[in-house]
Amino acid sequence: MVEQSDRAPLLDWEEIPPTKLSQAKENGTDSSPPGRRPLGSTASTISCGSPAVVTAVPSVNGSPRLDYPGPWDVPSPIHADPGISLKERVGWEERDQIVSVFVVTFDTRSGNMVEWCLPPDVNLDGVEFKSMASGSHRIANDFIYFRKGCYFGLACFANMPVESELERGARMKSVGILCPSYTLLYRYMHFLENQVRHQLQCPGSYSPLEAFYEDKKAVLAPAGTGAVPACPTSGWFPAINRCMHPEMKITHPAGCMSQFIRFFGEQIMVLWKFALLRKRILIFSPPPVGVVCYRVYCCCCLANVSIPGVGVSVPEFRPFFYINVADIAVLATEMSYVACTTEKIFAEKKELYDVYVDNQNVKTHRDSLQSLLRLNGADRDKYRKLSEQRQMLLYTQEVDGDCTSNEEDLFILFFMEQNNRIFQTLSEVAGSEDPTLTEDHMRAMGLDPQADRAFLVDLMEVYNVDAMLVVDNPCCR
Repeated sequence: MVEQSDRAPLLDWEEIPPTKLSQAKENGTDSSPPGRRPLGSTASTISCGSPAVVTAVPSVNGSPRLDYPGPWDVPSPIHADPGISLKERVGWEERDQIVSVFVVTFDTRSGNMVEWCLPPDVNLDGVEFKSMASGSHRIANDFIYFRKGCYFGLACFANMPVESELERGARMKSVGILCPSYTLLYRYMHFLENQVRHQLQCPGSYSPLEAFYEDKKAVLAPAGTGAVPACPTSGWFPAINRCMHPEMKITHPAGCMSQFIRFFGEQIMVLWKFALLRKRILIFSPPPVGVVCYRVYCCCCLANVSIPGVGVSVPEFRPFFYINVADIAVLATEMSYVACTTEKIFAEKKELYDVYVDNQNVKTHRDSLQSLLRLNGADRDKYRKLSEQRQMLLYTQEVDGDCTSNEEDLFILFFMEQNNRIFQTLSEVAGSEDPTLTEDHMRAMGLDPQADRAFLVDLMEVYNVDAMLVVDNPCCR
């Protein structure tokens, strides 16, 4: 059964002081709840306009492995060793790189406006609408992931009743940050939640935000490029299990993959095909928008491929998270993206998207994609296998107390392996003396020889695969 609720339970965020953390490690205690990992543990951070770079990253056994940035080029899983710390495991330490911190308020005369920011000369045009989603006046609080140029943002919104005619009985604010990578944003959720409450109760008290920015600010590149020096945080490390993070309890999209798939049920297989084809996917939902931003991230994870080189020539599958009407001009230039919105007007802007998701209803206005909306036997079989693997995992965790894997790892690796199987087969056929795909090849890829024919033809065209389907075979007509 598909869950009808539009809300996913939020995960906690707690930053344990270093002293308590060291004591916990000495005592061998683990305070992290199951399945909590930092966003970025399963795929690659997407940078703005930068080419893919192959980076040597130390592996657990000391030999180098290649890290291929991009949602289609993801390295092999890092296997946990309880005796090796996270920093030793990946060979780097995430650095605080906050580009900007800001406060947005709703003014009854002027509407949304940036009330305060650091640095004072940073370009925040439009951030006042990204940080306070349309329709937010009807809810008490929310959090919003968004994209601003080459940066990603996280803002926490709160709405507090006040006895003031000037404010019309309600005070609404958002406190947010900009960062070059959304793998770092989860760190500051709790801080932003506290600060937006503080701003509601004590408007104009910016000292904590000033101290925060001075402590976490990014070192920008010279010559006014606005770029932040690259660091290995741009690599996502797949299947880093929760045993590596005993000090963290966090709120982030990676923690919602299981809720995402349970919410959509078998329709996840439809979204998977559209994601693999790099279509423009727009998700509509009324506020709160935080959980919907999680679905944007999860959609991107469906297209992961760990075969080096696959997807280099295709459009980048870009997560835009929350968007509004101010983003229309930008979206008009995008060939591939996933985004969410609370504004119904986008449903009428059909030139901006290929796939429109309203709650659990996946739709497309393009005739060439209509056949992909219909589930076939191979789709149902894959979903059944996914469900069986999940049940086995839950049984193992309950009976054996096994913490070496979790639902997020299982779901992401399931689709990665499915994608790998498809592209490995296509690569082998295209490189053979007879580059012809048969019924056996399609079955080997986990596809329906008849119902998935149009999908496979589109896939080969998008990824420039030089092969052909058998046209005189009844199974492929």
